[in-house]
This record gives sequence, structure tokens and C-alpha cells, in this order.
Amino acid sequence: MTPTSTFRYDVVSALSLAWDSLRSHKMRSFLTLLGIMIGVASVILVGAAIDGLGIYAEQSTAKAFGSESFLVGQVVMVGNMTRRQLFEKQKYNKQFKLSDERYLELTEGNNLLFSPYRNQSSDTRRDNLTSEDTTVIGAGASLTDIRDMVITEGRFFTPTEELNSNYVAVIGDDLRMNLFPDGASPLGKTFKIQDIDFTVIGVQERLGSSFGRSQDNAAYIPITVFNRLFGPGISIPFFARPRPESGLSLERALDLTRVALRTHFHQKPGEADRFDVLTPDAVRGFIDQLLGMVALVVIPVTLISLVVGGIVIMNIMLVSVTERTREIGIRKSLGARRSDIMRQILIEALIMAMAGGAAGVAGGAILTEIFAIVFGVPLRVPPFYVLLSVFVSGAVGIISGWYPASRAARLDPIVALRAE
Repeated sequence: MTPTSTFRYDVVSALSLAWDSLRSHKMRSFLTLLGIMIGVASVILVGAAIDGLGIYAEQSTAKAFGSESFLVGQVVMVGNMTRRQLFEKQKYNKQFKLSDERYLELTEGNNLLFSPYRNQSSDTRRDNLTSEDTTVIGAGASLTDIRDMVITEGRFFTPTEELNSNYVAVIGDDLRMNLFPDGASPLGKTFKIQDIDFTVIGVQERLGSSFGRSQDNAAYIPITVFNRLFGPGISIPFFARPRPESGLSLERALDLTRVALRTHFHQKPGEADRFDVLTPDAVRGFIDQLLGMVALVVIPVTLISLVVGGIVIMNIMLVSVTERTREIGIRKSLGARRSDIMRQILIEALIMAMAGGAAGVAGGAILTEIFAIVFGVPLRVPPFYVLLSVFVSGAVGIISGWYPASRAARLDPIVALRAE
């Protein structure tokens, strides 16, 4: 026989012996696999949750920003700032007023769309019905184009209605169900914000929740009316995007806005911008960074259960070696080499770990699908975490089987034959 054929025969024989040993102790083998199964399933679930949160955050960002829009204001990017940096920006940057947005419209309105954006939580009412903590949003008429909003019923308010401070509102789906539960169209009907009647002129498509807060319990009203209800505010951020017909990219639109604002604030060359800009890419980058930090902490913790499973495999294999001492002695007396004995024990440990890993991957995938259906979140099993689980479970099998295998291979055949 060639060396390759001999090696293949040895491996097949070792697999057969290992499989027979596992089948003869089914319950013990299953309990041994349980630790690996739980560990791998945990890794799969955590990986799916982290990946799902990334997809969910990207979808939420797309709904909040639109496809090519950005946000400009005094301070609009606070997620990765220290308190000192935030204070310095509030001190250095200019406060934005409606007049600044009007200036941008006059200077760059041919190429860009701009809309002020403010929000405030307030209870809304209709007759004896109340919708608590409704997000009242004050904006310009162009917001629907900037953020790619979809109006399923009616329309968004017009520039004339914004200029004339008409008391009209576009409502979210949750607010519609809370205040108009009869299922009839709410268009043309009124409800109260701050005890003032607003006429419903449109209903926005359902957006779902964002980080536990409903995006559909919302009412969009003209910014001019919003300022009457809640005051002018300290600083007003603006949404902006290039007009579709302009052919400008997001980067070029940002450049034009920066130049216009620096000119408006009389800034000298070399000075830092006295305003903040937030883009969808910046938000996604921050979220990816945050999820990466979570993964660095959570994944090693879940892998600890795999280490525990490896310890269980090692203990069971030591018991198995003790039980089969006489068998090992017989095999050695018949010419089995140390490598043959060691290979059999290692393959047995590897089969245990890989079987547990495969069962854990299947269990984790099933649980992921169940959670995705129950909670309505976009969960899927990332291939990276499947490969990580299989690799780690295999490594655990080899490492945990090495000591029992080496101990079995070192047994003296005469002493082993005397074992009862």
C-alpha cells in the first residue's frame, strides 16, 4: 500500500472506531455535545443580532435622511463627542436661525433643496382620544423631497401653506390609528396640538420603530406654525440635498453649502467651519463602530461557553480512556502504534465537537428565524459567524482531545492488559 492509502485507511478506521464508541454511549455523548451546541448557538444568535442591528440601523438612517441628503446645524453630530468637545462646539459654532436657511435658499436654491427641522414631544388629542408623546415636527415644504418621504394618503403641505402659517398636518400611521380608530380616512378631519386645531392633509407611510421609539406617532406641521406653538428655539438645524435635475453629487452639494455658509458667517480662509454637518455615511460609520465595539465584548463572552464545552469533552475523553485501557493494551500488543491510538482518540473528540458545532449552527439558525418573525426585525445568520463557530468548535475538539489522546498513547501495553 502507498503511504497515502495507508493514511486514508488509518483515518477511516479511526473514524469507524470513534463513531462506534459514541454510539455505544448515546446519552453521555449527547450531554457532552450540549455544551458545544449551546456555545455555538449563542455565537450564531449574537452574530445575527449584531448583523441585524446593523441592517436595521442602515434602514432607519435611510428613512431619516433619504438617499442623498445631509444635515447642517450648530451641533448635529454628538454621538462620538466628549462633553468637552460638545461644549466647545456650542461655544464656537454659530446658532442657526430661519434667516440663515432663507439665505441658503437665495444663494444655492437653484441647485439645492433646504428645509429647517425641529421636533418636540407633545400629547395630541381628538375628542376623548389621546395619543401621548407624539413627535411634532416643524419643517419646510421641501422636506418630503429631501427625505424621500412617501405619502400614502393625501399630500404634504405646500410652500404657500408654510408661508401663510396654515394649521395643517401630515400624520404618521400610529397617530392615525390612535386618533382615528374607525378606519375611515382622516383627510380633512381635525385634531389638537397644544389645544389648537390642525387639519389632516396627508398620511405618511408606515416607518416602524427606531431604537424602541415609534417613528409613526408623528405629526409634520409647517415650521412657521411650529415656531408659534413652541417658540423660535435656540438653534435650528437644516436638512439639505441636491436637486435631482441639478446632477450634483452629495459631496458637491456639501461643498456648495459649506462655501455659502462660510461666506455668510464672514469666515477667513484657514478657519475651522463654524457649523456642523452630518451625512448618512457618518451616521452609518458611527453605528458600525459602535456595533464593532459590542462584538469585541460580546463575542468573546459567548465563546467562553465553547471553552466550557471543551473542558467537558476533555473530562469525558479521560473517562473513556480509563474505561478502554484494556482495549488499548490489546491493540498495542497487536502492533498498534502510539500515533494510531492518539489518532483514534483525537478523531473521537473532533467528531464530538464538530457534531455539537453543526447542531449548534442549525439550532442558532432556527432560533434566529423564530426571533426575526416574532420581533419583526431583519435577522439573518452571517456566514462569518458560521465559519467562526465551526472553526472554534473544531479547535476546541482537537485541543480538548489532545491530553487524553497523548495519555492513552503513552500507556504501557503490559500494564494496560492487566487493567480490569
